[in-house]
Amino acid sequence: MTVGVSNDPAPVVALEHAASAIATARRAALADRYAASSFTVEWRPLTKLEPIAPQWRELAARALEPNVFYEPAFALPAAPVFGADAGAILIWSGGKPRRLLGFFPARIERRRYGFNLPVLVGWTHPYAPLGLPLVEREAAEPVVGAFLSHLAADRALPGLLLLPFLPEDGLFAGALDAILRRAQMPSATFGRHRRAQLAPAAERALYLEAAMSGHQRKELRRQWRRLSETGAIAVTIATEPAAVDRALEDFFSLEAQGWKGRAGTAAAADEKLQRFVRTALFKLAAEQKVSINRLLIDGHAIAATVALRSGRSAWFWKIAYDEAFARFSPGVMLSVELTADLLDDANVLRADSCATANHPMIDHLWRERLLLTDRLIGVRGPTAFAVARRLEGFRTAVIAGAKRLRGLLPG
Repeated sequence: MTVGVSNDPAPVVALEHAASAIATARRAALADRYAASSFTVEWRPLTKLEPIAPQWRELAARALEPNVFYEPAFALPAAPVFGADAGAILIWSGGKPRRLLGFFPARIERRRYGFNLPVLVGWTHPYAPLGLPLVEREAAEPVVGAFLSHLAADRALPGLLLLPFLPEDGLFAGALDAILRRAQMPSATFGRHRRAQLAPAAERALYLEAAMSGHQRKELRRQWRRLSETGAIAVTIATEPAAVDRALEDFFSLEAQGWKGRAGTAAAADEKLQRFVRTALFKLAAEQKVSINRLLIDGHAIAATVALRSGRSAWFWKIAYDEAFARFSPGVMLSVELTADLLDDANVLRADSCATANHPMIDHLWRERLLLTDRLIGVRGPTAFAVARRLEGFRTAVIAGAKRLRGLLPG
């Protein structure tokens, strides 16, 4: 059978016109379905959001970009510990049955700069280092527009918005920028930094080989051999709720034995914090969104990592190891094992390290970077925005200077 190929460009042009017409029709349909005037917008305290958990969970599954820290399984247990004074602006569709289309958690800081200049600040905390709101993927721009319009109109809320730990690139950033341009709302970025990210694209099979030098791989093999001389080595992965709960005990114990235990910041030292972690991981495990990897010697855990998942993203959330085995670098060993697991899972397109910028371990293993900023937006009046922009710049510089000073001081 012979297939002829025409050199006439007309079919290609026709296809392009057809694709453009389909895209235009789809945008029109979505604009009609999600007209800004049809949205219902409300503010609710985070601690009062349990009744809408089903709709909230459905939104997380449809989100433009995932954020496991803003899902009900994680956020509801975190709210009593980190969000007693926080709430969320909820965007609902106007039709029936109504659907939750936007989830923007935040708190009102009345005196962020030391005097009466209130700012609505996106809700993050030490256990949730990502401020990416949950937005319906099919109506991202209308939902973001409805959110900003509500802030501009509601005088009970501040006229300044600060979204911390926001990815500078990506789908949400694109939708936000488009709305800000159209609305002519001023914005500025602060605290720009990069943290390690695993985004292997097509090189998954050879990623670790390329990321680690020949010397590093040789040293890792040597450490495995030396560690095996101390006892039987095993690496386990817990994903089911009951198994996660048991593995979590090892993580708590390891963390309490390390520097966090000495500093008094280990989760096991705080009953409320421990309850939050245990509840959140149990609930996420019920949705197949948690894995705890452990490195064992003769059945005794010497390192543990906790990874979270949502959609096609993952987060390297926590790591702890037994310092008595520090000469073997058990944290590095288990991080390599976790990386291999993530690379083997074709459903995971990217993983956020949740680490600080320039982290001495993970930066050498995960080669890609996630660019994050704090985004300040003036939703009402340029004067307050101009003042806040200067003050936020000063505040950011002071915090950065304090961090540099701490790094220079002896431990």
